[in-house]
Order: sequence, then C-alpha cells, then structure tokens
Amino acid sequence: MTEIRFYHLQKSSLDQALPQILEKALSAGHRVHVRVPLDEDAKRLDAALWTYRDNSFLPHGMALDKAAKDHPIVISTTPDNVNDATMIVLTQGCVEESLDAYTLCCEMLNGGVAEQITAARQRWKIYKDKDYAVTYWAQDEQGRWAKKA
Repeated sequence: MTEIRFYHLQKSSLDQALPQILEKALSAGHRVHVRVPLDEDAKRLDAALWTYRDNSFLPHGMALDKAAKDHPIVISTTPDNVNDATMIVLTQGCVEESLDAYTLCCEMLNGGVAEQITAARQRWKIYKDKDYAVTYWAQDEQGRWAKKA
C-alpha cells in the first residue's frame, strides 16, 4: 500500500525544498512524477531543478518531452504517469485520484495558504480511513524536515 507523507513548507519555498526530497528519492531508487497545477509552475520548477545548486542538477524532464518515459523525474500538469514513477509529489493543492501505481506519495503544503492546509487535513482523514500509512513532516527553524506524526 502507498505510504503518504505530508510536507508542510514553513521556512522554504517549494523550489528550495523539493530538490532535497528528490535527491533522497533518486538515491532510494524511485522514479518520480511531480504534479503541478499550471504550465507556468512546471516551467519555473524545471528551471529551479537545473540551477538549485552550482555543482549539481537533478536529472529530469517535462511530461511533454519526447523522451519523458526515460526521465527519472518528470514534471507534469496531468495525472499521466509517463515515466512509470514509483513516487508522486503533489504540489500546490494538486490531488491524485488513484495512488495504486505509487509506493510513495508526498504532498507539499504551502504553510502560507490556508486552503491547502484545510484540504490536506481532509485528505489526511480520508487516507487514514483507507488505512494508508500517513506521516506529517514540518520544517524546524533551520529548514530541516522533522517527522511529527
């Protein structure tokens, strides 16, 4: 069954926090599907993943790329799992109807957007009622992730 993690962004933006999570995902052998709501978000995140660190980059591409199925990380505005990902990252309030294809789902919550937090609380309850393993992660004062539940 899919493990679900809620990451509550309080000290960093998505563009700052996501690369760390993606690096860990790749080192654990995951292929990743990153869902964003809008094309502009996909383009911004694409640029951020190429430039987040001077001496490194995360191998990724966009869902519409001809070679999308070969990318270990795909950024998409649709639910299509074009790279056979085992992990999905849902951003900015995106939801996924079926998590069956994934072993891990990470929901990234912007702490400054009350609607995202309210909706996440509702999804938490739904996931728990379906017996998913659900955890909550928050950022400490230095921006590091700490498991809370």
